[in-house]
Amino acid sequence: MAGVSLTLDGKVALITGGSRGIGAETVRLFVEAGARVVFSYRQAREQALALMKECGGPARCVGLEQELSTPAEGRALVGAAVKACGRLDALVVNHGVWPPENAPIELMTEEQWRRTLGVNLDSVFGLVQAAVTQMELQGPPATGGDGNAGHIVLISSTAGQRGEAYHADYAVTKGALISLTKSLSSELAPKGIRVNCVAPGWVATEMSAGTLEDPELGPRIAAGIPVGRVGTAREIAGPVLFLCTPYAGFISGEVLNVNGGAVLVG
Repeated sequence: MAGVSLTLDGKVALITGGSRGIGAETVRLFVEAGARVVFSYRQAREQALALMKECGGPARCVGLEQELSTPAEGRALVGAAVKACGRLDALVVNHGVWPPENAPIELMTEEQWRRTLGVNLDSVFGLVQAAVTQMELQGPPATGGDGNAGHIVLISSTAGQRGEAYHADYAVTKGALISLTKSLSSELAPKGIRVNCVAPGWVATEMSAGTLEDPELGPRIAAGIPVGRVGTAREIAGPVLFLCTPYAGFISGEVLNVNGGAVLVG
């Protein structure tokens, strides 16, 4: 008896922030599922090139260097992805910044505030705007799939649901992505575009390594998660993949918490 397969054969996916961490694992998993993947990176060129090679080269996986801090840059990335692969079936908005140093609101600089909102939110507007335009233009794939015109998955955070002291800039952007998910779902579901959100908690990545490896903070963070540990990047990538498959065709506007139960006890 054949097993159940989460397949994206023949689909094209754009994954932002795909050279490291959750993004890189999502790229790998989407390629394994049969998709052709375009991913963006900003600084990690060597890691991006290594990931492209690992995933089969340009025929299967294309890395594009792109700053993402304005709507125009988001639109430019979607245009480049469509130029590289001819269409777009799934957009995973994974990129973002989390300034690691605590910043009390009375001391947070306007520069930090604007930078975080630019990367984590303004660029997302451009990405979604261009992706939706492309998905509506091309329509559903001629064969296979679930008959939907496309899937969009926004990566939020537990911080977007319960806030995060001393990181108000980050929490604001992640909360906005949850509201954007719900708004876009109501608007786009009738057009065959499914929009959902994945909200990770603490995950072992390069971005969080400094905090998680702290001898005091690391154990304290793990103790506050009901499953008793932080997540892995693969454990976030799996739910993202699921939301872009036919098995998720009746899911729209959902915020999928992938955080070991942490959001319930915070």
